[in-house]
Amino acid sequence: MTIWEAIILGIVEGLTEYLPVSSTGHLIITRYLLQLSDGDAQKAFEICIQGGAILAVLGIYFQRVKAIFTDTATWLRTRKEANAPQELPAGMRLALNMIIGFLPAAVIGVILSQYIKGYLFNAPVVTTMWALGGLVILLYVRARKKSGKGFRGKSLEELSYSGALKVGFMQCIAMCPGVSRSLMTMLGGLCAGLSVSAAVEFSFLLGLITLGAATAHDAYEYGHAMITDIGWGPIIAGTLTAWVSSIIAVKWMVGYLNKHSLAIFGWYRIAAACVMLGLILFAGLAF
Repeated sequence: MTIWEAIILGIVEGLTEYLPVSSTGHLIITRYLLQLSDGDAQKAFEICIQGGAILAVLGIYFQRVKAIFTDTATWLRTRKEANAPQELPAGMRLALNMIIGFLPAAVIGVILSQYIKGYLFNAPVVTTMWALGGLVILLYVRARKKSGKGFRGKSLEELSYSGALKVGFMQCIAMCPGVSRSLMTMLGGLCAGLSVSAAVEFSFLLGLITLGAATAHDAYEYGHAMITDIGWGPIIAGTLTAWVSSIIAVKWMVGYLNKHSLAIFGWYRIAAACVMLGLILFAGLAF
């Protein structure tokens, strides 16, 4: 892999990781178009450059992440001093919700990861999931508009533990390539009663744990092969470009969804699925 190829993959990763369009699907297509291998080192690279996307969200939501640690430290200190149970502060409740939301993926991912990698990482599956995801978005937007809910809903501080668990199980559906982790966690948050802005923020914050765990796992298991086969230059270049493009994508999306629905992403997914289907039927695309 050249540095320029790594930069292209980093841009694709950063722009699509937090948008509800499936970064995995886009990376699979990009890898095919660049005629790169699909070995363990390559797949690990595509996971590990998520580190750039993680850093982007950490920077944008630094105050929220900082509150998690300060509230937890304060609660532990005051509880010890008072020697009695106290109500959990907002930052600590958010941290617990993030952990609860991550647990289903941690368990189900371990059980199904080999099956998913062996049987679902292919063009027909990605195409189908892009199209189905697009239809789900459009149907949900239509239903929400009819209900009159608009952008309203609970704040992030009002998310219950059962609501966080619901988001966590929705996230598991996104293990199938082409579905989109961001899409399922946003829809999960909305189904749990969150406002659009709160659902988007919880999706991003939950990604810190989920993507961080996936990155750490693949870096540990395939890190040596990745460094040997790809080298430090492309890894650093891909991570940096993923970081920059993630900042751009997240800031744009937050601003966009404060005024508009998710419908544009539904139409995009359907259009992408049509293009992919054309490539499969007429250009012999297969991977």
